[in-house]
Amino acid sequence: MALKLSELINKTDRLAGGHRLCPGCGASIAVRQILLAVPEGAHVVATGATSCLAVSTAIYPYNSWRISFIHSAFENAGATISGIETAYRALKKQGEISKETYFVVFAGDGGTYDIGFQALSGMLERGHRALYVCYNNEAYMNTGIQRSGATQLGTWTTTSPYGEKSYGKTENRKDLTAIAAAHNVPYVAQASVHNWRDTVLKAKKAFSADGASLINILAPCQRGWRHPMEKTIEIAKLATETGIWPLYEVEEGEWRLTSKVRTRKPIREYLQAQGRFSHLFKPENQDVIDRLQAFVDKQYRQLLLRCGEKPE
Repeated sequence: MALKLSELINKTDRLAGGHRLCPGCGASIAVRQILLAVPEGAHVVATGATSCLAVSTAIYPYNSWRISFIHSAFENAGATISGIETAYRALKKQGEISKETYFVVFAGDGGTYDIGFQALSGMLERGHRALYVCYNNEAYMNTGIQRSGATQLGTWTTTSPYGEKSYGKTENRKDLTAIAAAHNVPYVAQASVHNWRDTVLKAKKAFSADGASLINILAPCQRGWRHPMEKTIEIAKLATETGIWPLYEVEEGEWRLTSKVRTRKPIREYLQAQGRFSHLFKPENQDVIDRLQAFVDKQYRQLLLRCGEKPE
């Protein structure tokens, strides 16, 4: 599926500027890229779990969305879009609605990996024709930078602090993308805001899938990750280059890498660029970096095998 920049530059931006998200926020970049995949003029209904995105773009009486947008509770965005999509199908069957409509969820990793996981799993298992987008910034950023199931080993957060008796988060992250693929839905993908072409192509596939789909997109948070706001795209790219966030898709059960890295960089380069990992470079915490590197290497080897690629 080819994609040209000329196809996108004149499309309507469905998320207006002037919202209250931070400069350098990866969430707004992710939303704009995903919505570029919807045909011009098409009707879109989105629901957003409580998150930075929801509270910064839709605070009454202001609204940055140029589509129909419903602010869900933290835990039920998957259930909300399921009900909307079901009502649409019923009304369409009765002849009361004819316009083609696209359905999408935008939720952070806290509202996806943890609090909203049950509703997401139900949406996937039932096969609602809707796209669930997890904009993944690896913590509960809206409520004060608490650790989530997406947070990496060793990360500083306010609920996994570092000090004399702690080196940050003590567990590896959950592999949500693989969990979603295990639901046997038509389309699941892992994306990143630094690669707009890859993201838009994946969103096109997801929106056209005959059933439920999910895109887990890395969206760095300069506030929580402790990096300069202008470095968001650079750091997202480093995540893919080190293998800590590989880009791939699972289409009808077939796993495929969508961005191949010839020689992966050591994760130290990625960690050094972010203040949330600065404590790991103290002598007493060096082994945590080694453990995280071993985890990334193992996950990457498993991914290569699933995708039919030659292991490193």
